[in-house]
Amino acid sequence: MSTPVVTTDREAALQAVIDALKQENDYLRWQLAKARRERFGRSSERGDLLDQLALYDEPVQEMPATMAEAVMAKRADQPTRRTGQSRPSLPATLPREEHIHPASDACACPACGGQLKLLGEDVSEVLEYVPASLKVVRHVRPKLACGRCDAIVQAPAPSRPIARGLAGPGLLAQVLVAKYCDHLPLYRQSAIYARHGLTLSRSTLSDWVAGSSQLLRPLVAALQQYVTGRDKVHADDTPVPVLAPGRGKTKTGRLWTYVRDDCAAGITAPAAVWFGYSPDRKGEHPARHLRHFSGIVQADGYAGFNQLYATGRVVEAACWAHVRRKFYDIAEQQASPLALEAIARIGQLYGIEAQLRGQSAQTRQRVRQARAGPLLAALHAWLHDTMRALPRKSALAGGIHYALARWAALTRYVDDGRIEIDNNPAERALRAVALGRKNYLFAGSDAGGHRAAAIYSLLGTAAMNGIDPMVYLREVLARIADHPINRIQDLLPWNLALPCNEQAA
Repeated sequence: MSTPVVTTDREAALQAVIDALKQENDYLRWQLAKARRERFGRSSERGDLLDQLALYDEPVQEMPATMAEAVMAKRADQPTRRTGQSRPSLPATLPREEHIHPASDACACPACGGQLKLLGEDVSEVLEYVPASLKVVRHVRPKLACGRCDAIVQAPAPSRPIARGLAGPGLLAQVLVAKYCDHLPLYRQSAIYARHGLTLSRSTLSDWVAGSSQLLRPLVAALQQYVTGRDKVHADDTPVPVLAPGRGKTKTGRLWTYVRDDCAAGITAPAAVWFGYSPDRKGEHPARHLRHFSGIVQADGYAGFNQLYATGRVVEAACWAHVRRKFYDIAEQQASPLALEAIARIGQLYGIEAQLRGQSAQTRQRVRQARAGPLLAALHAWLHDTMRALPRKSALAGGIHYALARWAALTRYVDDGRIEIDNNPAERALRAVALGRKNYLFAGSDAGGHRAAAIYSLLGTAAMNGIDPMVYLREVLARIADHPINRIQDLLPWNLALPCNEQAA
């Protein structure tokens, strides 16, 4: 006869401690894997496992139990090799240079001596690169003297973008676009110009950037007024290392982005982005940037925006992409079937949005209420039921708590067709900053952060409207010094008449 095992209170307490330590260990392992992925992994969430489009039509009950099954199922549906693709033709807007290669120098057939007639021709094209070049523009102003009264007549000197500056608008635009669009730090640009036989020190280029930014300030202010002049804006922020004077190291500043983009709701108003810089991440900065704004702010869950929401004139709309990303990280690191199911359910919501892109706000509201509403109600119940069965400190419980804590803001888009399902317009606007940060490493000062914000605003807005940033900035710098300040809106990208054949496709 076996003796029953008696568990003392001390053993039960020890087992509870062991279970708690195991949960904490699992959570710390997940945090470490997440940090490694953020630092070394790919930034995109699209892949064999969790391709967003593929999840649109997958029923939740058929989700694979393991990540390995998901990967194998996805690979089985994909072709192993792409065939039948033709090479795209070269743009017709590019200049053509013809080289004719005659078949023969003689007019008679080399075989029989008969007269040759044109049968046709074969044409092939080769793409060639013409290196950029520098030139000096000499402004000659003859002086004319009157022989009777000794008066001197001379044409006024043409204005320059920077007073007494050496650089013309084309060179200034090239420096700014190379730094903020092509992510070339000024010291690299200095070396490039040296190869052309021109000595331009980094300090000279820096002075040009500062002078151009100062010249463009009224236009950037008009752009801010346009972005915040409607009843909905997307907001986000990203860290920027800034050199701390006298300390020999960097501090962390912030670049805030505010995007006006309503094309998904069928509104044809031009899209625009405005950036603001701050030396820290305090909530007072977005409150200052949007002090004249009233309406909907779509942002992530950063608590600094709460100061805005507390005013009563700003309504919060949350981002489903942030919710999905938390479950994606868990699914990738822990192969959790529950996380995969959450992603599939969210994918169904995105599938509805893909079909509504470009529709009017009224249509989007009606369809969302009919189709997304029941899915959200089921997801809400599923999250609560799943939460009860999970350890409180688990990573999956944290992701579910993040969603439930913002549920009202997450579901607000269903009853308002103006609101998007996520904050991706703002995140797309920050990509240029993230790429530049990897190249120039840090801003030289807080003033440099404000300059970067101004130039990013103009270049980003031009790109959003299909305009070549180089062409746009060159034209603006050529005009703005003599442009009336009360008509500064004429220089916004969608109002400015650019030279023919120089707008981006």
